[in-house]
Amino acid sequence: MTLRTLGKPALRGCTCCNETLTLERSTLSRRNLLGGAAGLALAGLVSAPARAQAPAKGSIIDVHHHLAPPAYIADLAKRKLGERPTLEWTPEKSLADMDSAGVATAVLSITTPGVWFGDDAAAVPLARACNEYGAKLAADGARRFGMFAVLPLPDVDASLREIEYALDTLKVDGIGLFTSYGDKWLGDPAFAPVMDELNRRKAVVYTHPTDPGCCRNLLAGVPGPVIEYGTDTTRTIASLVFTGTASRCPDIEFIFSHAGGTMPFLIERFVRLPLTSKAAAEKTPEGVMALLRRFHYDTAQTANPAAMAALTKVVPTSQIVFGTDFPFRTSRDHVEGLKQIFDEADLRKIGSDNARALLPRLRAA
Repeated sequence: MTLRTLGKPALRGCTCCNETLTLERSTLSRRNLLGGAAGLALAGLVSAPARAQAPAKGSIIDVHHHLAPPAYIADLAKRKLGERPTLEWTPEKSLADMDSAGVATAVLSITTPGVWFGDDAAAVPLARACNEYGAKLAADGARRFGMFAVLPLPDVDASLREIEYALDTLKVDGIGLFTSYGDKWLGDPAFAPVMDELNRRKAVVYTHPTDPGCCRNLLAGVPGPVIEYGTDTTRTIASLVFTGTASRCPDIEFIFSHAGGTMPFLIERFVRLPLTSKAAAEKTPEGVMALLRRFHYDTAQTANPAAMAALTKVVPTSQIVFGTDFPFRTSRDHVEGLKQIFDEADLRKIGSDNARALLPRLRAA
């Protein structure tokens, strides 16, 4: 692996992504994020010219790409939730963005706020409608789309039924989970039946962060996604590792968004916990690093030298997959950002090879 050196960038303030759910009080938009390589250059994160070419046109697989089916848009609008990029999403917009940067296939998923709003009965049919719509897009012979099915968690029984339907009938590529549901993260014992079933099926499980109930609106003027999304990804990684779920379920192929959140920066604390906690040591018999290196991490909103330098000190490039967070960021942002960091061999791995190894249906894409 060849990684560009960081130098000493001056990390300045950045209007990062906002996923404030209520339209009326949305004052920042995730579209205001500094855009791609140009924005990162302004922030002092990118200064050197590219020395590698992006993967060949039409070869990239985007594993962090959001859809908004008509039923989902209607439900969000009824609740006065959702941001404009979600409410205005169409397959045509996804395809146009993909074509602009050489993305062959986007694996679609539902983004925050998900399908559960405190009502199990309402979440079940909404999840089914979203999954059926996405599966129809993925079934197109052109293979432009894949699908990670959403579950109606925290309803465990309904989620087990949806796993069966999504994987056996719809033939989706994997399951999409959020990092937390209410006050529970993915390693919580309440979710053990879901994890055990996903492990039995050797499923690919993509995770998307949210700002949990504990930690919303903590700082005036700082939207939850700026801090809480990366933090909640880290919380759920810790939950899976230190509850023993990751060790108990070795056949789940987890993908964590945004380069694993803040986990790479906190790696020393993760590794040292079993040295001071007998319970943590018992839950991680393989060792913390072995577990973290088994997971996969996407590049969405982290295609910059600072984030990639931290991540690649924790995992090899074989565990990194391309992601964009469309429609909140563009494919071109991420292609151009990664070109500043990696050589051609690693760009091929991150852009397509690693995802094809994970997702059998896309190997011929």
